[in-house]
Amino acid sequence: MKTSLTGFFFVLLLVLLPGFSTKDLPKPEFKIISFAEFEQLAAQKSEKLRIFNFWATWCAPCIREMPYFEQANQSDEELELYFISIDDARRPDRVTSFIERKAIQSPVYLLNDVDFNSWIDKVSTDWTGAIPATLFIQANGTRHFHEGAMEETELLQRIDQLKQ
Repeated sequence: MKTSLTGFFFVLLLVLLPGFSTKDLPKPEFKIISFAEFEQLAAQKSEKLRIFNFWATWCAPCIREMPYFEQANQSDEELELYFISIDDARRPDRVTSFIERKAIQSPVYLLNDVDFNSWIDKVSTDWTGAIPATLFIQANGTRHFHEGAMEETELLQRIDQLKQ
Protein backbone atom coordinates (compact mmCIF):
# COMPACT_ATOMS: atom_id res chain seq x y z
CA MET A 1 0.00 0.00 0.00
CA LYS A 2 2.84 2.41 0.90
CA THR A 3 4.51 1.80 -2.46
CA SER A 4 1.37 2.62 -4.42
CA LEU A 5 0.79 5.83 -2.40
CA THR A 6 4.39 6.89 -2.92
CA GLY A 7 4.06 6.21 -6.63
CA PHE A 8 0.81 8.19 -6.78
CA PHE A 9 2.40 11.26 -5.15
CA PHE A 10 5.45 10.98 -7.41
CA VAL A 11 3.23 10.95 -10.50
CA LEU A 12 1.18 13.83 -9.08
CA LEU A 13 4.37 15.87 -8.60
CA LEU A 14 5.48 15.16 -12.15
CA VAL A 15 2.12 16.36 -13.41
CA LEU A 16 1.90 19.49 -11.26
CA LEU A 17 5.50 20.75 -11.25
CA PRO A 18 5.82 21.39 -15.00
CA GLY A 19 2.92 23.87 -14.72
CA PHE A 20 4.57 25.73 -11.84
CA SER A 21 6.67 28.76 -12.61
CA THR A 22 8.04 31.74 -10.77
CA LYS A 23 5.17 33.70 -12.29
CA ASP A 24 2.92 31.81 -9.85
CA LEU A 25 4.68 33.47 -6.89
CA PRO A 26 3.41 36.82 -5.57
CA LYS A 27 5.36 39.77 -6.90
CA PRO A 28 7.55 41.57 -4.37
CA GLU A 29 7.06 45.23 -3.66
CA PHE A 30 9.08 47.31 -6.15
CA LYS A 31 9.39 51.07 -6.11
CA ILE A 32 11.75 53.74 -7.37
CA ILE A 33 12.67 56.01 -4.47
CA SER A 34 14.80 59.06 -3.72
CA PHE A 35 17.42 59.07 -1.00
CA ALA A 36 15.07 61.16 1.17
CA GLU A 37 12.46 58.39 0.83
CA PHE A 38 15.10 55.82 1.79
CA GLU A 39 15.89 57.88 4.91
CA GLN A 40 12.19 57.91 5.82
CA LEU A 41 12.03 54.14 5.36
CA ALA A 42 15.13 53.62 7.50
CA ALA A 43 13.78 55.97 10.21
CA GLN A 44 10.49 54.10 10.65
CA LYS A 45 10.02 52.43 14.02
CA SER A 46 9.95 48.65 14.09
CA GLU A 47 10.10 45.90 16.68
CA LYS A 48 12.11 43.85 14.21
CA LEU A 49 15.73 43.88 13.07
CA ARG A 50 15.68 45.74 9.77
CA ILE A 51 18.20 44.93 7.06
CA PHE A 52 18.90 47.21 4.10
CA ASN A 53 21.09 45.46 1.54
CA PHE A 54 22.59 47.76 -1.12
CA TRP A 55 23.27 45.90 -4.37
CA ALA A 56 23.17 46.10 -8.18
CA THR A 57 22.28 43.68 -10.95
CA TRP A 58 25.83 43.93 -12.35
CA CYS A 59 27.51 43.10 -8.99
CA ALA A 60 28.47 39.40 -8.82
CA PRO A 61 29.17 39.36 -5.04
CA CYS A 62 25.79 41.05 -4.47
CA ILE A 63 23.98 38.42 -6.49
CA ARG A 64 25.84 35.59 -4.76
CA GLU A 65 24.79 36.73 -1.26
CA MET A 66 21.16 37.61 -2.05
CA PRO A 67 19.81 34.07 -1.48
CA TYR A 68 21.30 34.09 2.03
CA PHE A 69 19.40 37.28 2.87
CA GLU A 70 16.21 35.98 1.27
CA GLN A 71 16.38 32.68 3.17
CA ALA A 72 17.07 34.43 6.49
CA ASN A 73 14.14 36.78 5.93
CA GLN A 74 11.74 33.99 5.00
CA SER A 75 12.70 31.82 7.96
CA ASP A 76 12.81 34.51 10.67
CA GLU A 77 9.71 36.55 11.48
CA GLU A 78 11.82 38.95 13.56
CA LEU A 79 13.48 40.39 10.42
CA GLU A 80 12.48 42.96 7.82
CA LEU A 81 14.65 42.81 4.70
CA TYR A 82 14.81 45.50 2.02
CA PHE A 83 16.95 45.23 -1.09
CA ILE A 84 18.13 48.69 -2.18
CA SER A 85 19.29 48.64 -5.80
CA ILE A 86 21.71 51.28 -7.01
CA ASP A 87 21.20 50.36 -10.65
CA ASP A 88 20.43 53.10 -13.18
CA ALA A 89 16.88 54.25 -12.37
CA ARG A 90 16.38 55.22 -16.02
CA ARG A 91 16.33 51.45 -16.73
CA PRO A 92 14.06 49.95 -14.06
CA ASP A 93 13.29 47.04 -16.41
CA ARG A 94 16.75 45.62 -15.64
CA VAL A 95 15.86 45.38 -11.97
CA THR A 96 12.33 44.09 -12.49
CA SER A 97 13.50 41.36 -14.88
CA PHE A 98 16.25 40.41 -12.41
CA ILE A 99 13.67 40.17 -9.59
CA GLU A 100 11.48 37.90 -11.72
CA ARG A 101 14.38 35.71 -12.90
CA LYS A 102 15.71 35.22 -9.37
CA ALA A 103 12.23 34.96 -7.78
CA ILE A 104 13.04 37.64 -5.20
CA GLN A 105 10.25 37.87 -2.62
CA SER A 106 11.52 40.67 -0.35
CA PRO A 107 10.76 44.33 -1.09
CA VAL A 108 13.09 45.91 -3.66
CA TYR A 109 13.65 49.64 -3.95
CA LEU A 110 15.59 51.24 -6.79
CA LEU A 111 17.46 54.29 -5.49
CA ASN A 112 17.04 57.15 -7.94
CA ASP A 113 19.97 59.26 -6.78
CA VAL A 114 23.18 59.04 -8.79
CA ASP A 115 25.01 61.58 -6.62
CA PHE A 116 26.44 58.82 -4.43
CA ASN A 117 28.94 61.16 -2.75
CA SER A 118 26.08 63.19 -1.29
CA TRP A 119 24.45 60.30 0.57
CA ILE A 120 26.94 57.47 1.16
CA ASP A 121 28.25 59.07 4.38
CA LYS A 122 24.65 59.53 5.55
CA VAL A 123 24.16 55.76 5.43
CA SER A 124 27.45 55.16 7.25
CA THR A 125 30.67 57.12 7.61
CA ASP A 126 32.43 53.75 7.32
CA TRP A 127 31.10 53.17 3.79
CA THR A 128 33.62 53.66 0.98
CA GLY A 129 30.85 53.23 -1.61
CA ALA A 130 31.69 49.62 -2.49
CA ILE A 131 28.85 47.12 -2.79
CA PRO A 132 27.45 44.89 -1.56
CA ALA A 133 26.88 46.85 1.62
CA THR A 134 24.39 46.21 4.39
CA LEU A 135 22.85 48.47 6.99
CA PHE A 136 21.34 46.69 10.01
CA ILE A 137 19.00 48.69 12.24
CA GLN A 138 18.04 47.17 15.56
CA ALA A 139 14.59 47.64 17.10
CA ASN A 140 16.07 50.31 19.41
CA GLY A 141 17.33 52.28 16.38
CA THR A 142 21.02 51.41 16.74
CA ARG A 143 22.71 51.15 13.35
CA HIS A 144 25.38 48.65 12.33
CA PHE A 145 27.07 48.71 8.94
CA HIS A 146 28.87 46.03 6.97
CA GLU A 147 30.69 46.64 3.69
CA GLY A 148 31.42 43.69 1.43
CA ALA A 149 29.84 40.35 0.70
CA MET A 150 28.72 38.10 3.51
CA GLU A 151 28.77 34.33 3.61
CA GLU A 152 25.66 32.64 4.93
CA THR A 153 27.14 31.69 8.32
CA GLU A 154 28.51 35.21 8.82
CA LEU A 155 25.11 36.75 8.03
CA LEU A 156 23.25 34.40 10.38
CA GLN A 157 25.76 35.05 13.18
CA ARG A 158 25.39 38.81 12.69
CA ILE A 159 21.60 38.56 12.77
CA ASP A 160 21.66 36.47 15.97
CA GLN A 161 24.07 38.92 17.58
CA LEU A 162 21.96 41.97 16.68
CA LYS A 163 18.68 40.46 17.79
CA GLN A 164 19.93 40.08 21.37
